[in-house]
Amino acid sequence: MMPIYALKPSYLRCLLQVTIMFIGVLISMSSYAHPHSWVDIKTEIQGDGKHIAGFLMTWEFDAMTSAYMLDGEDLSVENKAQSLQVLADSIMQNMTTNHYLTYFYEDDMPVKYALAENGTLEQDKIKATLSFYLPLAEPLLLSDNVLKLLIYDPSYYVDMSWPAKNAIQLSPALSQYCKLELIEATPSSEQLVYVMSLPVDTKRDDAIGELFTQSITIHCNY
Repeated sequence: MMPIYALKPSYLRCLLQVTIMFIGVLISMSSYAHPHSWVDIKTEIQGDGKHIAGFLMTWEFDAMTSAYMLDGEDLSVENKAQSLQVLADSIMQNMTTNHYLTYFYEDDMPVKYALAENGTLEQDKIKATLSFYLPLAEPLLLSDNVLKLLIYDPSYYVDMSWPAKNAIQLSPALSQYCKLELIEATPSSEQLVYVMSLPVDTKRDDAIGELFTQSITIHCNY
């Protein structure tokens, strides 16, 4: 099978069609055997004293994924900024059909987004970072309803996580009314055994990603 990096140029192709990105690389049992790419997320939930408006995202990709993403791009001094912006635009366009890998619920009902804005891609030494703003289709009125936020790749070939509690924050106005609770994933032993038993070139199983992802619960007093 042709390796992912040969498919270029869009990272979404890498992110959403990964099957054997790292052939020959042994994934440890402690990482559930199957993530091939890692993304550290920072999120600011933005809004005013009455509404949640959207999410300011920063996604930092691991060094190997960054190398695949940028392979073949013109990163010369005079063309680097343009090349990174073209790639960022491609990523953002492709993610419109995949919910930006971001799932937001109010009392278990999905909340719709508008198109993401201000997508930019930066390279800092060996890592690439994607930043963008994801507005809600309509501002969500604060209430005591249960709000839940998850960001994940459905197949679990890409590990997307908030690496620390301070990686997700409320804007100053929202922090007066809301609090965040970071909940770690708790897959069962049977689910762990199933994931570790999958061969590296197995067909994608889009049902397992949510089982292994963190979630954020937002509690508002209003």
